[in-house]
Amino acid sequence: MQWNPSIFREYDIRGVADRDLSAEFARHLGWAFGKKAVEKIGIPHPKLSVGQDCRSSSPQFAEHLISGLREAGIEVTRLGVCPTPTTYFSVYELGMDGAIMVTGSHNPAEYNGFKMVLGGESFYGEAIQSLRIQMGSMQRPKTDRLGTLQENSIIPAYIEKICSQFSLKRKLRVVVDAGNGTAGNVAPDLYKKLGMEVIPMFCELDGSFPNHHPDPTVVENLAAMIEEVKRSKADVGLAFDGDSDRIGVVDGKGNVLFGDELMIVLSRAVLKSLPGATILSEVKSSNRLYRDIEAKGGRPIMWKTGHSLIKTKMKEEKAALAGEMSGHIFFADRYYGFDDALYAGARLLEILSETGQSLHELTSDIPKVEVTPEIRIDCREELKFDLVKRTAEKLQRFADKSGECKVITLDGIRLEFEKGWGLLRASNTQPVLVLRFEGQSKDDLENVRQIFLTELESAAQELHHEPLFP
Repeated sequence: MQWNPSIFREYDIRGVADRDLSAEFARHLGWAFGKKAVEKIGIPHPKLSVGQDCRSSSPQFAEHLISGLREAGIEVTRLGVCPTPTTYFSVYELGMDGAIMVTGSHNPAEYNGFKMVLGGESFYGEAIQSLRIQMGSMQRPKTDRLGTLQENSIIPAYIEKICSQFSLKRKLRVVVDAGNGTAGNVAPDLYKKLGMEVIPMFCELDGSFPNHHPDPTVVENLAAMIEEVKRSKADVGLAFDGDSDRIGVVDGKGNVLFGDELMIVLSRAVLKSLPGATILSEVKSSNRLYRDIEAKGGRPIMWKTGHSLIKTKMKEEKAALAGEMSGHIFFADRYYGFDDALYAGARLLEILSETGQSLHELTSDIPKVEVTPEIRIDCREELKFDLVKRTAEKLQRFADKSGECKVITLDGIRLEFEKGWGLLRASNTQPVLVLRFEGQSKDDLENVRQIFLTELESAAQELHHEPLFP
């Protein structure tokens, strides 16, 4: 069988349901991943859990995925509809050898995909490409017996485990926007049991996402929550993406905290209890974060974007905390080290409760700069990496000629100037280019922006791409 190679991405499988993904694909994936599990774990019948989000295509994909896994001899525990973090949690709570989550994450409703862990490690990069090759050539596996299937509703155990960690000192009013995604099954109950007053928004599970796109990193998607925070005089607003591994945060005045600003708040709290701790973020994050970590006695590390890449680097560096602009937050301090937006929300509520300060007060000393959110430009899947590569070559020549900036090529290209910086990279989850710019003033930001956009448009013309900026 031949599958669209572009759906096998750096850290998960992602594509359009009924075009790139099908029940047959899910079954083949189950067979192939099951074989990988047997090889890695070293026993005939490893144990894997399977969760799914609330998209209309997820039940069918999960059912056929489970069939394929069982035919490969896997002992399967079906979790049903649940957040991705609870599927990760099941590996630790139930003693599983791995897990697969059927989810389109923050992508539009027509998308779906698969996030995988095996043997206590993220399954990504070369492992996913090896899986693609195996899926294209393998026949139905032979096993001595069909793997068993059992059901487990992991959510109650997850809520109980998190609540056992906290004893919050004051009641806060919290607006929770689940975006009609899987957080609706968990977040309101979790925060109520932590003693909060919860104002739920869009907590009914609906995989068509009728109220807004399930991505809290896009400011427009937070508009309704901002309005409700102001109307209800809430202390904080917490928003979640479709599978609950991304968090968006709004303070009591309705101001949006970008992921790196949230990381400043969280890292300060971690460094108080763990002086000198290593803390990771990614190439899209502001220099303000890295400087603040260092100023507070921590060890900051900039790394590549991507939840699987971050988790792997965290283990290598023994980091206590990591976070991305996209709202993926990873706590190894007091937790398991995987990205869990629901748990991150609880840690933020703990900080607000213990300090007695508002979120606006806690962020008031963060240096003010001019900064853009993530800028996403549509670009064909088959072209985006070539376009970034060509633009990076042009920007490198610019940097060599000017001699006034530092070049970082961890992930795409980032240029750091005396009074600002810019970034261009290709998204690993969507057919888009991602840019971000920052400057000490509007003019500083605009200068960096123009350098990047000029070289990007020139590269697009050379590759005969339609204009990026009509």
